[in-house]
Amino acid sequence: MDDSIKLSPRQRQSRRFSDEFKRKKVHELELGLVRIAELCRQYQVTSAAVYKWLSVFGTSKYKPDRLIMESKSDTQELLRLKQRIAELERLVGQKQIQLEFTEKMIEVAEQMYGVDIKKKFSTPPSASSGSTEAR
Repeated sequence: MDDSIKLSPRQRQSRRFSDEFKRKKVHELELGLVRIAELCRQYQVTSAAVYKWLSVFGTSKYKPDRLIMESKSDTQELLRLKQRIAELERLVGQKQIQLEFTEKMIEVAEQMYGVDIKKKFSTPPSASSGSTEAR
């Protein structure tokens, strides 16, 4: 675009640059062939527009890093909760081992003594079981 031709604000708003054009100009910027100010002046675009092109079509060099900030209390709370989760997972693991051990012991005792030790929920309790009254 010639420097002598000045576009009105309305003309500048109504024009559109193709993605290919933007990629080419971003590539030139990244190679150092042109500066942002020169590009803005030559094509009558704002620096904000050029930075937007850079963020969309450029390499990570021009993309700002995202900084996530959290307060110290949030960090401490998160660490505390992670420790609590680890402790609960450890306890669940211990309980699972105890449960498996108990089930295995019942199984061994049933085989050894030939008696059903596990409760059978499908059969009703006998009349003599559970009663503490003297007859």
